[in-house]
Amino acid sequence: MTFSIQAGGIYKLPFPFTDLLARKARPALALNAPDASGDVRFLVITTSPVTDSTQGYALAAADYAGLPLPFPGFVHLDKPFLLHETLALKPLALLNDDTLARVFRRLIQADISRFAALDPAIRSFEPGVTAIPPSGKIIGAEEMHNMVDAALDGWLTTGRFNDHFEDRLAEVLGARHVLTTNSGSSANLLAVSALTAPSLGAHALRPGDEVITVAAGFPTTVNPILQNGCVPVFVDIDIPTYNIDATKIEAALGPRTRAIMLAHTLGNPYALDEVTRLARQHELWLIEDCCDALGSTYQGKLVGTFGDIGTLSFYPAHHITMGEGGAVFTNNGKLRKILESFRDWGRDCYCAPGCDNTCGKRFDRQRGTLPQGYDHKYTYSHLGYNLKITDMQAACGLAQLGKLPDFIARRKANFAFLKERLCARNDRLILPEATPESDPAWFGFPITLRPEAGLSRVDLLRHLDAHKIGTRLLFGGNLTRQPYMTGCTYRTSGELTNSDIVMNQTFWLGVYPGLSEEMLDYAASRIETCLDSSRVT
Repeated sequence: MTFSIQAGGIYKLPFPFTDLLARKARPALALNAPDASGDVRFLVITTSPVTDSTQGYALAAADYAGLPLPFPGFVHLDKPFLLHETLALKPLALLNDDTLARVFRRLIQADISRFAALDPAIRSFEPGVTAIPPSGKIIGAEEMHNMVDAALDGWLTTGRFNDHFEDRLAEVLGARHVLTTNSGSSANLLAVSALTAPSLGAHALRPGDEVITVAAGFPTTVNPILQNGCVPVFVDIDIPTYNIDATKIEAALGPRTRAIMLAHTLGNPYALDEVTRLARQHELWLIEDCCDALGSTYQGKLVGTFGDIGTLSFYPAHHITMGEGGAVFTNNGKLRKILESFRDWGRDCYCAPGCDNTCGKRFDRQRGTLPQGYDHKYTYSHLGYNLKITDMQAACGLAQLGKLPDFIARRKANFAFLKERLCARNDRLILPEATPESDPAWFGFPITLRPEAGLSRVDLLRHLDAHKIGTRLLFGGNLTRQPYMTGCTYRTSGELTNSDIVMNQTFWLGVYPGLSEEMLDYAASRIETCLDSSRVT
């Protein structure tokens, strides 16, 4: 043999290998140079298209590093052969590196499909043995394909998948602007921080300004208010919606009230007509924390699109996931630029990562007391952060978005099943109610023990835990009673009676799509058993 075999080379080989008399020379693509044993992995090339187009790669003239094959070439990705180098009769052509990389990507993706197909089926449910988690993720072949594709790019920060994800999520939400960030908590931090921007003039939040919120919720809905030097004003909630009692907001307003920041509790929208009316009437910013509410609607409109800024979380417990991740969205172009600046170090420049001089005036500006022409890429107009995601995360999220309608439908079905299953126990349990005119994409199924329940919450939760049934409290309960709030500046408007009830008597069960009716029925039966065993006669 007077030639050497290299990856990307096309060589004439004798086929088939088992019948010497019927052998016919055919082209094949070498995937590697000979190994220590002289073996080479080849893919067969035919002149006719591959029957399954997903298993074939059609060669074009631009795919070659030199002269192309003198006939049409179709690489069979599903027909690899390991052959000794001495079987090669002569070289025919050479693919360029980009083409070979695309072939390898296709081969890797085929392996991912085979791997995903091996994923064992969910084991049959064994009551008391199989865990019933309150939340979880559902990851399949689509997510694996996207994540590996992103990894193969070698572009580990925000990139092409993030661009696609932001565009697609904007379509889903009906929002003009979407920016990803590394968590829902960071999304909330960006939302409040953006409202402190000096460019907002008299409308900017300043230290000491007040923000209306609730104490019965997750801490990172409230923490950004404190972290930006503002004062949370806590209003009590309504039970059984677990959202702010909107009739009490007006009484909570003060001369320094500048904003309202509220979460749609466990996916249940709050009374957005009244909240938005008050926000407009008093010229208040409205931030909607939708981390638990992706897909929930109020009066037929998606939550997050009523206020000035909406936020989302993509932690594994949420409606879709990318591991860690979140998003902020707005219809206000000015706020969009401010949000992006705070997310990206506070810089004044709006070039995407890896891009320079998009505006064509990189060295023509003067800001602050910097010298004229100071590199705009290193000019900072805000006290910002670095809160971007990786492209691999966005790749996962992009695949998850395609499954969102089904995920939401299954959450709603699981919620309805539990509501029907436990309705006979309404004398001892307060069951959740959707806010009028809303259609929640439920995150969980909250339950509050009535005084007549005859047992404590901790006793019930211990019973459920002993039977592998996962539960969660309604997050921080009454946040004013949390240790970290000692020494923090806040104000309460009226008594937080229902917030204390939530702190003492409320918990929630999961409704995520990975739970079956059999699991939910068992969870309900254990609650019933515990209630019955404690009934006072």
